[in-house]
Amino acid sequence: MFNSNRYLTCGIDSKIPLDLQLFMWECVDQLPPERDYLQVFDLEQVGTMQSITHRSEEPEYRKVYLLPSEKPITEKLYIIDDGDHCTILLASEY
Repeated sequence: MFNSNRYLTCGIDSKIPLDLQLFMWECVDQLPPERDYLQVFDLEQVGTMQSITHRSEEPEYRKVYLLPSEKPITEKLYIIDDGDHCTILLASEY
């Protein structure tokens, strides 16, 4: 799972810096092979830090990262594997 070609939406391209996109893909890549097809990322500002909460339902998973950031972002994103391709998108684009 998550080994197909990877795509991003226009919303991701315009709102999420490339370094954060790559970080979230790496988070998914580091998961054990038993992965949910839907990975959820909640981005929030915590002081001057970027908080990224990565979670999934089956199997249940939750991990929080705090990264230094000059411009923290507040967004909800999904990374979805539909079997043919993997896509990162804003929740509002779903």
